[in-house]
Amino acid sequence: MIKDVVLSKGLTGFYFDDQRAIRRGNYSENGFTYDGVPVTPGFVKIRQAGESVSVQLVLEDGQVAYGDCAAVQYSGAGGRDPLFLADSYIPQIEAYVVPRLLGRKLTSFRELAEEIDGLRNGDGKPLHTAIRYGVTQAILDAVAKSRHVTMAEVVVDEYGLELIPEPVKIFAQSGDDRRLNADRMIIKHVDVLPHGLFNNVNKLGKQGEHLRNYLAWLKQRVQELKVYEDYLPDFHVDVYGTIGEAFNNDIEAIGEYAKQLAELVAPHRLAIEGPVDCGGKEEQMGVMAELCAYVDEQKIPVQFVADEWCNTLEDIKDFVQARAGHMIQIKAPDLGGINNSVEAVLYCHEHGVVPYLGGTCNETERSAQITVHLAVATRPAQILSKPGMGVDEGLSICTNEMNRLVALLKSKAR
Repeated sequence: MIKDVVLSKGLTGFYFDDQRAIRRGNYSENGFTYDGVPVTPGFVKIRQAGESVSVQLVLEDGQVAYGDCAAVQYSGAGGRDPLFLADSYIPQIEAYVVPRLLGRKLTSFRELAEEIDGLRNGDGKPLHTAIRYGVTQAILDAVAKSRHVTMAEVVVDEYGLELIPEPVKIFAQSGDDRRLNADRMIIKHVDVLPHGLFNNVNKLGKQGEHLRNYLAWLKQRVQELKVYEDYLPDFHVDVYGTIGEAFNNDIEAIGEYAKQLAELVAPHRLAIEGPVDCGGKEEQMGVMAELCAYVDEQKIPVQFVADEWCNTLEDIKDFVQARAGHMIQIKAPDLGGINNSVEAVLYCHEHGVVPYLGGTCNETERSAQITVHLAVATRPAQILSKPGMGVDEGLSICTNEMNRLVALLKSKAR
């Protein structure tokens, strides 16, 4: 039973960035920040500190379970909930969530998570995705502690899954320091790299030349720095719609550019996340579906990854049904309750689309650890290394939690 709920303000592993302002290019870089006028509501700067709220559930036996409420780096963009500022949202947690949790018996993670995820505020709107994300993390931890099992085992049990005690691939993200951080990834033999953060067309190149040159360098760099001869990481770049911008959303031109990149990086596998950003869900699904169909018909070995405008569980189902992505990024904080992330991975599996359990650099170590448990339980193709953009910190958090969990599950099996 939940005896008490304790809330505290915290910092995330990165920052909130005004994506619209950055994409428009109306800024100048000033050290680690940007000078310019933000355009997304709620922002007072183009870059500002990321905030979180930690939710601690005190159980009747004295154990403490916890999760962290956090939102994505590019909050307020692509149809997402607004900026998540702790001082603004702690009162909502106190008003709408705490009364539902106090005194509750921990009989089912799935049922209680679905209840919390469905709560509405005084205006009749769903609670902020960050609130639902963090509270359901804490609920999963609480149920696991009450049963004296891991969080992964709770998910496997309640969703009728097979427990497979093996690691899931980890995908690291470089931030803007895409060369130095790629070195870090290669030295540590990361499974999937580098993300790259090609978030405006100047970084990509007017005809994609900067990305092309970067991938050529990356392939050579793997050969120079790898320790083990059989190390062959997958390449996955996030381009935030800039390829569509460079090629005027021309399907054939984008497909042929992707072909050039795929041939360039072979034998590494290539995934391109967010090749276009059409400014709305329906148009985005249509163009992404056309792109996937084109490269499939032409037998171009590239995976297009859906991200923008694919935020909720319902969005993910719609993109999957439209075949609007070979791979779907399930950006866990955007889905609200982590029960939705579980459902999303399983839905992708059921319908032959590759699930990627992602998130944001703007999370915390706790949300990263819990996402690892979801991944081991549900078996997506890869999981995002998080939080932060420094590579080493997030990679260590996710790798160590993954390896601890897998070793423990194998030990239990023996």
